[in-house]
Order: sequence, then structure tokens, then C-alpha cells
Amino acid sequence: MPQDMPPAGGYEPVQYKRNLPVRGFRPGWYVVGVAGIMTYGFYWYAKGIREQHEIAREKVWSRIYIMPLLQAEEDRDQVRRYLADRAREKELLGKETSPYNSDRFVRPWFAATPKDHTK
Repeated sequence: MPQDMPPAGGYEPVQYKRNLPVRGFRPGWYVVGVAGIMTYGFYWYAKGIREQHEIAREKVWSRIYIMPLLQAEEDRDQVRRYLADRAREKELLGKETSPYNSDRFVRPWFAATPKDHTK
């Protein structure tokens, strides 16, 4: 029995690869795009943090600058309350009184100590 031989010039090449069209960009371009988007986001994030720090600094300095005004307002309120208490006391008692025996300062000669103390 004669053996089959290849045709003259050989067989055609066997196509074992799929010939699909390339879709999308090369992977390097995706990396560049993602890096660009992240850089843009980090830039705005850092800018926002800087703005928050500036606002906090401005808030602290505004409190520092307004402190004397608030202290003066509190002092006026204390004086008003003190004078109102004295006027109320005079109205109720008919005279101004003092919780002290005299206007002279006397150093206390006794000390309050606890009744039960441990050694």
C-alpha cells in the first residue's frame, strides 16, 4: 500500500492563533490615566486640608482678638449684678450690711480641720 505524501510545496500553515482586533488602549496608558486622576485628587485633598488649617488659625486668632471685649462685657455684668444685689439688700433690710465685723482685715487664727483623720 503506497503511503500518502504531502503535496508538492507542502501544506498550508495551520492557523492556531485567533485574529481578534485589539480593543482599548495599551495597559501603560491606563496606568498613566489612573496616576493622573490620583494626582489630581491628592492635589485637591491637600488644598482642602490647607484651607481647613487656615480657617482654624483664623478662628483661633479671632477668639484671641475678641477676648478683651468679652472680658469687659463679663465685668460690666458682674458690676451690674453686684449693684443690683446691694440695692435689693438695702430695699429689704433698710440699710447696707457687711458680712464682716469691721472693715479691717484680720488674719484667721484658727484652721478648720477634719473631725476624723487617719495617721
